[in-house]
Amino acid sequence: MSSSYPDDKRVFFFDIDNCLYPKTSGIPHLMKARIEQYFRDSGIPHTDVERLAHRYYVDYGLAIRGLIEKHPVVDSNETFEAKAQCAHSLFRSFRFLHMHVSTEVDIRDYDNKVDGGLPLEKLLTPNPELRAMIESMRVGKKWLFTNAGENHAHRVVRILGLEGLFHGMTYCDYLEPQFVCKPDRKSFTKAMREAGVQDQDPSLCFFADDSRPNVDMAVKIGWTAVHVKDKFKDPSAAGQYRLNLWSIFRLFCHSFGDEDTNAFV
Repeated sequence: MSSSYPDDKRVFFFDIDNCLYPKTSGIPHLMKARIEQYFRDSGIPHTDVERLAHRYYVDYGLAIRGLIEKHPVVDSNETFEAKAQCAHSLFRSFRFLHMHVSTEVDIRDYDNKVDGGLPLEKLLTPNPELRAMIESMRVGKKWLFTNAGENHAHRVVRILGLEGLFHGMTYCDYLEPQFVCKPDRKSFTKAMREAGVQDQDPSLCFFADDSRPNVDMAVKIGWTAVHVKDKFKDPSAAGQYRLNLWSIFRLFCHSFGDEDTNAFV
């Protein structure tokens, strides 16, 4: 996708989850439950699961990143089929042994069970107002910057009806042995590189995210960033949430000291 404003070097980075849709969608609750279940299945003591999952999310940006860092080898209970031969017969019956073994965290399994298993089609619907708002933004590039995996990110964008609006996406490649994610400074460097930010100039970068640590890191490295907060617990308040997004985009206009509050829209 080519820029409609090739002389504009600014890049607007959008987070996806809990940013392009509100937390009232129910997705955060389901995600939390699936992550905690995965921790239990990985052998983390049940009494520690909720605390560690939250701690790793805060410290690493993703609970799975913390699980990999702190528990590169996890305990799991698996059933193995063993076949033995006996000197008095050619074959003997299969034996099933319940064994306690140690295995590496299977990131594909995590992606399938946590992100891939979410019933997004039942929780999200197309958002034509959001599409029109993003489409109207006069900025060099619009770029997705998410801690989600590629498949999940594309699913959300497709269901919301936002395909074709963005020039690209920086996502977490779970298959990379040392994948980076927000709020790690390296992930912001990666996003600027992949989005083609001129001279890696942070002053050209604008960012909306629902995570305070992510916003804090963006500001620390010189981006203009705003914290998207979804305070509405009533699903009927979704309209207010969209209005809140409008106000967020307009806030960026003031970063130019411009009287024109339509600098982006």
